[in-house]
Amino acid sequence: MEMDERRENIVKFVNDEGNVAFSQLKKLFPNVSDMTLRTDLKALDEAHRIVRVHGGARSVGYVVGTDDLLDSRSVRNVDAKLSIAQKAAELLRPDTTAFFDSGSTTTMLAHCMPDIHMLLFTNSITVLGELARLGQTETIIIGGKLNRFSLCANGSRAIQAISQLAFDQLFLGVTSYQTGMGFTCGSDEEAALKRTCIEQAEQTIVLMDSSKVGHRSTFSICNLDQVDIVVSDGNLPGDFLDACMFADVKVI
Repeated sequence: MEMDERRENIVKFVNDEGNVAFSQLKKLFPNVSDMTLRTDLKALDEAHRIVRVHGGARSVGYVVGTDDLLDSRSVRNVDAKLSIAQKAAELLRPDTTAFFDSGSTTTMLAHCMPDIHMLLFTNSITVLGELARLGQTETIIIGGKLNRFSLCANGSRAIQAISQLAFDQLFLGVTSYQTGMGFTCGSDEEAALKRTCIEQAEQTIVLMDSSKVGHRSTFSICNLDQVDIVVSDGNLPGDFLDACMFADVKVI
């Protein structure tokens, strides 16, 4: 494989995954030396095609204050997201209130949820589209500034509206989790909105597939002890499960 072709493949892989470890690149290019791959990453970083970070690389979108295009995220780990959504749907209770955060996994949850009598709030355009099929569920959309990457409303108007609400359950999407920084995402405005949602929720439920553990995005949302339940795909690493047990967080 020629250098230019290899580097284009690296850029595509990083953009598709959003956040990759150097070990993942080694598996993708088993016949390329570590030195050559590091040279590739340095050159692509200098060309502003990717961003080099300790132990790997990130999509440019992660670093400029976005969480990558929702269309890109929605095709990653689809089986895991479906499993998470089906588990999370079983936590919904009739005659209660809930907030569905933006993101590909919460959109999958909206797709899977049964038609039950309850009041749902969301700031997500894609979640709203899925909930429109339901007859018994009343849905209220939160307004604000459009985030064209995540297809959701955020900003001060959305935060102000949420701060005047109270809901029984929050189904929260996150970009990553790392010990010491907690749950994170790539947008400061989305992180602020998520923190406001946590303050207004009786119960906070994080929807997160196992691939997000051990990675770090730019903006902190909350620590592990600020959530009640983590719904995942059954492949969470042991140290994360131990941390959940210590923090009295239920894992499903």
